[in-house]
Amino acid sequence: MPGAVIIGAGPGIGQAVARRFAREGLPVGLVARSDGTVKAAVEAVRKAATGGAAVVGRTADSTDETSLRAALDDVAQELGPPDVLVHNAALVRPDAIGELSAREHLEAWAVNVVGALTAAAHVAPGMAARGRGTVLVTGGMPEPKPEYVSLSLGKAGVRTLVTLLDGTYGASGVHAASVTVAGPVAPGTAFDPDVIAEHYWRLHAQPRDAWEHEVVHSG
Repeated sequence: MPGAVIIGAGPGIGQAVARRFAREGLPVGLVARSDGTVKAAVEAVRKAATGGAAVVGRTADSTDETSLRAALDDVAQELGPPDVLVHNAALVRPDAIGELSAREHLEAWAVNVVGALTAAAHVAPGMAARGRGTVLVTGGMPEPKPEYVSLSLGKAGVRTLVTLLDGTYGASGVHAASVTVAGPVAPGTAFDPDVIAEHYWRLHAQPRDAWEHEVVHSG
């Protein structure tokens, strides 16, 4: 059974989304920057998996094109080409206009937008060739905030990227969408990651004539 790949498999939304797909019996590939995060994610998702669905992990930095593409290839070789790609990596930090250097802004953009572009460009053509697939990107900042300049710019870029992906691959059956999270993620709150994860599954399961391209979780 074709499965899902989650980039940014930390203990919040990333792992919650992975568990949600694993509960449906889908094989799941997990990608994160550190070995410790990957190992913890694999253990947590395996416990949630239905029917012994395979769970594998790879270490890669989403800003490193070579390592990210290699990780995606490794996961595909083990689990098969994915039907779902989730990009959940982000650099979240407060910063005002003029506080960051140009290099720091480029580093933030690389995490928040370019990593998603690299991953989508790597797997979406195969999805289009098969006539099916889902590319989901975690968004945020439904309204730009002056105290979060780099993140506001990055999440605006995510929305534009989703539009571009839909224009490029949508006609071939690839559903591109973002899940915009409009608040701080924390278990037991209105922004519980397990609650947010339901949006990802619902978007993947949507019939083509009902596709949404952005869901806003406002709590």
